[in-house]
Amino acid sequence: MSKLWQSLIRPVMFRLDAERAHELGLEALGLGLGSAFSSDSNAEFGEIERFDLKFTSPLGVAAGFDKNGLVVDQLAALGFGFVEVGTVTFEPQPGNEKPRLFRLPEDKALINRLGFNNQGAERIAKRLGKSKRNCVVGVNIGKNKDVSNEAAVENYLRCFDQIHGVADYVAINISSPNTPNLRELQQAENLEELLRALQERNTVLSSRFSGPKRENSTELPPEGDTQSVKPLLVKIAPDLSESEIEAIVDICSRFNISGIIATNTTVEREGLKTSNAKQFGSGGLSGKPLAKRSNQVISAIYRYSKGKMPIIGVGGIFTAEDAFEKIAAGASLVQAYTGFVYGGPAFAADINLGLSKLIRDRGFSHIDEAIGSADR
Repeated sequence: MSKLWQSLIRPVMFRLDAERAHELGLEALGLGLGSAFSSDSNAEFGEIERFDLKFTSPLGVAAGFDKNGLVVDQLAALGFGFVEVGTVTFEPQPGNEKPRLFRLPEDKALINRLGFNNQGAERIAKRLGKSKRNCVVGVNIGKNKDVSNEAAVENYLRCFDQIHGVADYVAINISSPNTPNLRELQQAENLEELLRALQERNTVLSSRFSGPKRENSTELPPEGDTQSVKPLLVKIAPDLSESEIEAIVDICSRFNISGIIATNTTVEREGLKTSNAKQFGSGGLSGKPLAKRSNQVISAIYRYSKGKMPIIGVGGIFTAEDAFEKIAAGASLVQAYTGFVYGGPAFAADINLGLSKLIRDRGFSHIDEAIGSADR
């Protein structure tokens, strides 16, 4: 199946505009055309527990691929252990002007300036409430473009209220380069204010519902029956200094954040093989060129947190070896987007099988033993 994708399907898809090809791919998955690539390769790993959730595979789909939660169950069937939906904003928004998604095949990369185009928190929450949930489902939330940073906390809270009941975990996106001034929320004072507000709301909402809130459900749990607060994760940029990373780790630890996602796309363009990359303009670069920097950030988080902060490693995963490098650097889970676009529907199965073999070949009996092994 991988050869069919590489030799026939991908060349056809890559002749289309990148965003149109992506839309067609989602439509094909929604129609069940990915069933030929269904895989149980995630059974290779046994049970993986992270922030009180159980994952069948350490490999997930990064936010941005399924922005509106249209094909969560279909992605799980391909072998992904979790899907991060979004980025979701409180109000629906169209995103930036097209064209806004570009391929760089020579670099195995993408440039996007999509701008949080999504159908809005209310509609997406209703859709996720109907999902079979065959994998862990995270929801990545962000700020509406027309909302100032001064009003950002309230905007995040309103989105959080909508999706809290249908998300297994919530990722707080403060690092996209495609929403004006969003990355300023990574600054210590702004981040503290945002995380304090979200954790306070998290405690309130989690005490009201004993399980995922389904569409049109008004049922409250018996008195005293509560669930643990929803795992909150923070997604950070690769374009941070060591001191900024250290400060973010400290803040996340103080506010009992469940994990850090490292990293989002980069605004850097150095070292690209694509000679005309500048013609695509602004936006975030993802894929192979991001791999090394992503690993450096993962390693820094692991070091500053003394291995206590769970990390989801993302950026430049195309092979099982790429995934293992992130785990060895300190990641306890990994995500892919660009590698999946280039690798096709068999991507997850290929990564799962290859990664489980690498873990065994290096003498580890479980993936947990491999986390941070590069520094030992």
